[in-house]
Amino acid sequence: MKILFIGGTGTISAAISRLLIAQGHELYLLNRGNRNNLLPQGVIPLLTDINDEAKTAALIEALEWDCVADFIAFVPEHLQRDYRLFKDKTRQFIFISSASAYQKPLSDYRVTEATPLANPYWEYSRNKIACEDYLMQLYREEGFPITIVRPSYTYDERLIPLAVHGRNGYWQVVKRMREGKPVIIHGDGTSLWTMTHNSDFAKGFAGLIGNIHALGEAVQITSDETLTWNQIYSCIAQALNVPLKAVHVSSEFLAAASDYDFTGGLLGDKAVSVVFDNTKLKRLVPGFTAVKRFDEGIKDSIDYILAHPEYQKEDPEFDRWCDRIIEIREKAIREMKEKAI
Repeated sequence: MKILFIGGTGTISAAISRLLIAQGHELYLLNRGNRNNLLPQGVIPLLTDINDEAKTAALIEALEWDCVADFIAFVPEHLQRDYRLFKDKTRQFIFISSASAYQKPLSDYRVTEATPLANPYWEYSRNKIACEDYLMQLYREEGFPITIVRPSYTYDERLIPLAVHGRNGYWQVVKRMREGKPVIIHGDGTSLWTMTHNSDFAKGFAGLIGNIHALGEAVQITSDETLTWNQIYSCIAQALNVPLKAVHVSSEFLAAASDYDFTGGLLGDKAVSVVFDNTKLKRLVPGFTAVKRFDEGIKDSIDYILAHPEYQKEDPEFDRWCDRIIEIREKAIREMKEKAI
C-alpha cells in the first residue's frame, strides 16, 4: 500500500515506520526531516512544515495515498488543516488520540472503546476528545474515512516510562536509583497500569491500515499485561541491578504542592487504575498479541540508554525537588509520631 505519515519518527510512529518498510509498503513521511536518519532506507521524505499549509498543498498536489496518519495533531485546528489537505487524497485517515481521554475518574476500571470520554484534569486529553468529536462528525456527515487510535503509555529503547519525573524526562530518576537515593512513587504504588512496547503497538496499528472494518471506529492498542506502579519501578531497579528505595506520596499532594504539572499526568491519567480490554482490536486484527513483557522490554531500554550518553539528561532542579518533597513527608511522619507519644 501507499501510506503517508505526518511525523513518523516518534516513539510510536518510528516503530510502525520500520515495520511497514519491512512489509514492503511504500511509506512517505511528511515532516521537517530532523530525525529521519533514525529510520531505515526506503522511506520517501516530503520535507516541509505542515503548518505552512500552502507550501504543503503544493508539495502533495500530484500525490494520493491509501492511508494518511497524523501523529502530531493535538487540537481540532490541526485536523481541520489535515481535512483541507487530504480529504480527496486518501482512502483512510488515521488520527492518534490518547487513552488519557477516557473518563476520569473511571466508573469501571476495565476500559473499552465504549468507556465515556471525559477528563476534567488534563487539557491535553480534552483537546484529544475535541479532535475525536470533529472527526466523527466528518465521518457521519461527509463519509470522511477516519479511524481513531488510542494509545496508552508506549515506550521503546529510548524511553524509560515513569509517572513522576522532571522537565528533562526520566534520567534523573534513574540516576537517583543508581546512587542509592529514594525515588517518589505516586499514591501507594498499587494502582494498576499497562505498559506497551512500541514494537507490539506497531503490529496492531499496521493491521488497521487499509482495514475496511476500522473505518468510522475508535480502537485502543495496548498490551494485555497489567502491572502496579510498584512493580513498574521494581522492574526498572532490577534492570539497573540496584535496590528500589521507594517513597510513596499521594497524587493529590504532588499535584497541589508541586512546581511541576502533575494534575493532568497523575490525577487525569496515571493515578487511575486501568485494565484495557483489547477485544475490539483483536477482532479487527486477528492474531494480534502483545508479546514484549515489561521486565524484558525495560531491560532493553536500560541497556540502550546506559550505552548512549545523549539520552542521559540530568535535572538537578528535579533532584532537589525530590529531596525536598521526601523531607517534607518524613518530617510530617516524625511530628505525627512525636504527638502520639
